[in-house]
Amino acid sequence: MASFFIQFMNDMKIRNKLIFSFIVVVFVPFAIVGIFLTGELRRGAFDNALEQASQNVERVKKRTLEVVNVADDLSYRFSYDKRLKSVANQQYESVFDVVRAYREYPDLNQAIEMYKEISNIRFYSNNKTMLNNWEFIYPEKNIKQSDWYQAASLNIGLIYWDYIIDERDQKKYLSLIKGVDLGSKDNRGVIVINVNSALLNTILSQEAFDTILVDSKNNIVASNRPDLYGKTLANIKDSSGVVYNRSGTYESVIDGEASKVLIEPLKPALNSEGLRIISIFSIDSIMKDVNRTNKLAMTVIIISLILAIILIYSFSSMISGRLLHLSKHISKVGIGNLGIAMEIDGKDEIGQLSRQFNSMVRSVNDLMNEVQDSNEQKRMLEQKQNEIKFKMMASQINPHFLFNALESIRMEAHLKGETEIAHVVRLLGKMMRNNLEIGSGKITIQDEVEMVQCYLDIQKFRYEDRLIFELDIDEKARAVQIPPLIIQPLVENAVIHGMDNKQESTTICVRAVAYEDLIMISVADNGAGIEPDRLENLRIYLNEPDEIEGGRIGLRNVHVRLQLTYGTRHGLHIESMPGIGTTIQFSIPTGGKTDD
Repeated sequence: MASFFIQFMNDMKIRNKLIFSFIVVVFVPFAIVGIFLTGELRRGAFDNALEQASQNVERVKKRTLEVVNVADDLSYRFSYDKRLKSVANQQYESVFDVVRAYREYPDLNQAIEMYKEISNIRFYSNNKTMLNNWEFIYPEKNIKQSDWYQAASLNIGLIYWDYIIDERDQKKYLSLIKGVDLGSKDNRGVIVINVNSALLNTILSQEAFDTILVDSKNNIVASNRPDLYGKTLANIKDSSGVVYNRSGTYESVIDGEASKVLIEPLKPALNSEGLRIISIFSIDSIMKDVNRTNKLAMTVIIISLILAIILIYSFSSMISGRLLHLSKHISKVGIGNLGIAMEIDGKDEIGQLSRQFNSMVRSVNDLMNEVQDSNEQKRMLEQKQNEIKFKMMASQINPHFLFNALESIRMEAHLKGETEIAHVVRLLGKMMRNNLEIGSGKITIQDEVEMVQCYLDIQKFRYEDRLIFELDIDEKARAVQIPPLIIQPLVENAVIHGMDNKQESTTICVRAVAYEDLIMISVADNGAGIEPDRLENLRIYLNEPDEIEGGRIGLRNVHVRLQLTYGTRHGLHIESMPGIGTTIQFSIPTGGKTDD
């Protein structure tokens, strides 16, 4: 282990060694202390927030109890009120009697006006002679079948808290529900006291954290978040479901944020079902001030470290500057820059090394120049040889074709008049003139096609209806340049061999199609075709490294020139079937440059 560390330090640059020593001696201890203090600060802030949340819950609990205790006191008072029982038990003979009885007992309405904590009070009685004035109500079938009504009727004197709808305005309220004994088992009443929801929401709205009041059925009866009014705990996205617990302190992910959850039962009365207060606060929100302090501290620390690193870097650069200068020059030579000279003062080992390095670079540079000169001479020699080869191959084609053309004119001169002969001679003169003008350079496909058409017109003069030809040249391909006498030898081959031993007419089609990156040129005929063995020998012959004495000039001439100009994959491709015809095609790059 020790040897590995020593080797590691020996391999490290001097500048990096100084920076590494600073990190080990200063930065690491400083970072450990900073992490410890930051953790303690976060823990203290979290404990303070939790304590504050507990105090907030106690405050909300106290103020909420003040509200619900008003309803509890009123329920106790009315359940033992003889005058209320008298109004509920009396059998009325007329509407007038009912109205008079209600006027003589205004206590329910007075309680609503007296206590802001109460929004409504209604008393349900089975006395059918009473009128419904929203204070005294005969319970309909749906009311009697409700859970809260049946529970209150069966358990006289017990208090229930539920979140139910008030028939008066069809809104839900946190309601105290209590059964009242009216004198017999079959004659029982139920008093319902609605707590002021707006007052509960006002109490909760003063809290900094999300705070809600929930009944035993998990209905949210009050909240400081308006979007939760009238909702249930199912509308709170709790990953672990701790909000459904009855009491305690928990951690969970609420609405996608890591949060602390405090649950405190309200217990408004000993015999009532549980209401509970739930306080939720995001851990990130309570750590906001701590994080801001941490960011400020980290900013100061980072600035200090940057200044320290700059000073150390400057000091190390003074020591390692000469070595870095040598390293940069070696890198430049490594990427091929041999025309530089290094200047490092001093007679020490670094100065001696720099002088030896300069001597080595000069020797390498001289050697590279000699190699480049030799390669340039070789390239020029190959270029001249190719040019000579092009000219020699092109010169082989002209006499060959000229003999056939003159023979055709001689044969037809015996049979036809001077007008047609003059036309053929004009075409022949045009072809000869074009051959003399083009030399060994390049011509456009348009010019080459014009020469092909002259040739086919001459052969048409000779063979008449036995020869039919088509020229289909893409407009985009006409301006592309190719070597001269590339297409014409292929057409000549199609005329000579396609019509060989065939009495009926032969069709020759010349096409040039422009694609995105290449031009595809083909010469097809429906002539006699080529036997498979002969076709295979012809393909082998085209790719022979040396020309075979006595072989055909035209096809191999074109094949070799195409490969020399555009690359090996741009030579001729021959497809043929006996009795069906032959197709010879080749491609050239659109830009006219080799892609090999």
